[in-house]
Amino acid sequence: MSHEQQVLYEDQIQQVDQALTRLIKEAEAKCALLVDKDGHLITRQGFTHTLDTTALAALLAGSFASTKEIARLVGEPEFSVLFHQGKKDHIHISLIEERTILVIIFDDRTTIGMIRLYAKEVGDTLKKIFEAGTTEHRESSVQLGNDFAESAEAKLNDIFQD
Repeated sequence: MSHEQQVLYEDQIQQVDQALTRLIKEAEAKCALLVDKDGHLITRQGFTHTLDTTALAALLAGSFASTKEIARLVGEPEFSVLFHQGKKDHIHISLIEERTILVIIFDDRTTIGMIRLYAKEVGDTLKKIFEAGTTEHRESSVQLGNDFAESAEAKLNDIFQD
C-alpha cells in the first residue's frame, strides 16, 4: 500500500487555523481539530484545554479506519462523514481529501445542520489551501533545486578548470 507523505508548511497552517477559527465562530462550535489519517494532530482551534487532543486525534483516526472497513463490508468505498451524539456534546467528523480528518466538537447551542454546512465549506477551503500550498512549494523547491544545481556546476567548473 503506497502512503503519500503529507507536508504542510507554516503559511498553510496559518490559513487552516484561520479557517477553523471562522468555522467555530460562525457555526457556534466549541472547537475544531485537523488530524492526519495516521492519527497525528495537525492543528486545533477553540476550547481544547480540557481535552487530551493527542489521544483524541489517535482514537478518531482509528475510528475512521474501522468505519472504512465497515463501509467496505456493506459495499461502500468509504463513509466520508461520521457523527457521534452525546447528551451534551457531539462530534462531527469528516474526511478531507483522503489525507486529513476534520473534527468539530459542538453542543446544543447549534444544530447538526449548521455544523454540516460549515464543515462542507471549510472542507472546500482546506482542499484549496492544500492544493495551492503543494503547487506553490513544489514550484519553489524546483527553483531552489535548479539554483543549487547551477551553482554547484559553476563551482565544479571553477575547480576543475584551474
